[in-house]
Amino acid sequence: MREILAGAVATFALIPEVIAFSVTAGVDPSVGLYSSFVISVVIALFGGRPAMISAAAGSVALVVAPLVRDHGIQYLFAAGLLAGMFQMLFGFARLSALMRYVSNSVRTGFVNALAVLIFAAQLPHILNAGAIGYAVIAAGLAIIYLVPRLTTRIPAPLICVVVLTALCSALNIAVPRIADLGQLPDGLPIFAWPNVPINLELLNIIFLPALAIAMVGLLESLMTAGVVDDQTGTPSNKDAEARGLGLANVATSLFGGIAGCGMIGQTVSNVKYGGRGRLSTLAAGGILLILMVALKGVVAQVPVAALVAIMIMVSIDTFDWGSLRRLRGTPLLSNLVMLVTVAVTILSHNLSLGVLVGVLMSGVFFAAKVARMQSVRRDGDSYVVEGQIFFASADAFIDAFDPLNHQGPVTIDLSRAQLWDITALAAVEKVRDRFARNGLAVTVVGMNTASGLAVPKVP
Repeated sequence: MREILAGAVATFALIPEVIAFSVTAGVDPSVGLYSSFVISVVIALFGGRPAMISAAAGSVALVVAPLVRDHGIQYLFAAGLLAGMFQMLFGFARLSALMRYVSNSVRTGFVNALAVLIFAAQLPHILNAGAIGYAVIAAGLAIIYLVPRLTTRIPAPLICVVVLTALCSALNIAVPRIADLGQLPDGLPIFAWPNVPINLELLNIIFLPALAIAMVGLLESLMTAGVVDDQTGTPSNKDAEARGLGLANVATSLFGGIAGCGMIGQTVSNVKYGGRGRLSTLAAGGILLILMVALKGVVAQVPVAALVAIMIMVSIDTFDWGSLRRLRGTPLLSNLVMLVTVAVTILSHNLSLGVLVGVLMSGVFFAAKVARMQSVRRDGDSYVVEGQIFFASADAFIDAFDPLNHQGPVTIDLSRAQLWDITALAAVEKVRDRFARNGLAVTVVGMNTASGLAVPKVP
């Protein structure tokens, strides 16, 4: 029973956000709700992190919005299908270990950019709300932030929806309602292959969006799984989670839903109220569908302004405000990685591109830092090398040797150095060649075991 109740709490926290995310993606609320039901059921059975809630998410909605706008909803389904296949391949290839290469600066930039984009997606509704709309939004924010001071038994976003819907209906306040945004579910989702032509033009249209959906979904899901690992003190199978997410997105795309991923807020709520197993995730999906079908008429009357208030709250809570306070105490290059990740993501509206640029920058900065951890000390006709020799430090290694001012044979001691790649081996050969052109024999000694495994030993 505890698992079912925890899943119910997660469902109540899920409904308003899923509808809002659907609007952000440019699709009917039914698309996001169907998606959340299908994803919850599939991920409960095949995911690698019990108690995690996955559904239609804001990060994916932001990625697919341009695709829906330019090509239509059927291409959304096709892209979700391809994205799910990418994610399954990711899981079967056991590539979840690659997530360790996403630095904390990149993750912070990703989260902050996501928060900014979620807020930006609400601007059209905010700017066109009018005086009454502004009042409803303000009332919604007041409820969301003040109610938790009185009780946390019922999620504040749900109270916001119920109270504002009741007030607007009772007072006949003229504001846009969910019914004005599109169709709500009226039954079970129906299997249907995406109605798109199967040709190279289709692949050209959906390949990059599908790749972006896959990468963003994996990043957010695996990050959410890590949060649950920490909160419950239990491990999870990240590769199984990737496979389960891919299967869930394939399934939801074949049942008229938008691709999704792990949802941090709803997952935390589930765990907070006692969810620990797969039953809580399954319950969240089942209860969601029951509520949508049974209470369709009520849900249709929810003011759009209430959803806008919820999404403003989501963007505020998503943003890592502590990262701003840490700017002064964090290394400059780490700050630069975070800020560039945010900037690229916002300017391109592409979360995966921002992460890619951030990871590349982190790699370059790390390589540059390690490359400086090298020294070549001369003692007569002998050289002692210390530190890391690889592609980024090879040139400095070569330039550290003087092939002219020597009286006899030269010895190069690598016992305190580490050669990591073929570029390092080539650098050693270049040094030997330079001495040889000046008539000096060179003996290389001290190639340690680790370097011997990385490259062939130099005689």
